[in-house]
Amino acid sequence: MQTLAVDHPLVAHKLTTLRDVRTDSPTFRRLADELVTLLAYEATRDVRVAEATVQTPLVPARGVQLASPKPLVVPILRAGLGMLDGMTRLLPTAEVGFLGMIRDEGTLQAQTYATRLPDDLSGRQCYVLDPMLATGGTLAAAIRLLVERGADDVTALCLLAAPEGLKYLEQAFSDISAPIKVVTAAIDSHLNEQGFIMPGLGDAGDRLYGVV
Repeated sequence: MQTLAVDHPLVAHKLTTLRDVRTDSPTFRRLADELVTLLAYEATRDVRVAEATVQTPLVPARGVQLASPKPLVVPILRAGLGMLDGMTRLLPTAEVGFLGMIRDEGTLQAQTYATRLPDDLSGRQCYVLDPMLATGGTLAAAIRLLVERGADDVTALCLLAAPEGLKYLEQAFSDISAPIKVVTAAIDSHLNEQGFIMPGLGDAGDRLYGVV
């Protein structure tokens, strides 16, 4: 598994404001959207392309276009929805699937309550959107589901990651040959006793959409 913590001043600036408890939900949503677009730029460096020729106003020109099958973007509900627009801004032709997963706060294990994905993902590159990589259980379950359906390349985009979660993913996918990559704005210090990232930014879903 590969991990990339994006080192860029704009990423750090936006993340700092997201961490601030004084940042309201509308501002948080806007900044999260902008931050995801910056992360997506790095996450798609290995997106598959095919050679193509187009006609310019002057002469034919050789270039590339996204290859088929199209990439699949998979936000994990509900917080992952706050990352979707930022991702599809760079990949407007990508298809979008959805996974509804929730962490049991007692066991810290992920439970799936909704799935909207193609049954066959053979040969597909997938991009999973989950703001917080904390214990790693939810993201691991999502990635394994995609791989079991045939995905052969999975990249996860996270606003923040904890060392414990990254270690969990490495162990969980030691038997997987498909490339697994995590792209994040920062790797924080540790998890607290409740499984929250420290210093973190709080509950991403609540800060995006309010407490419901």
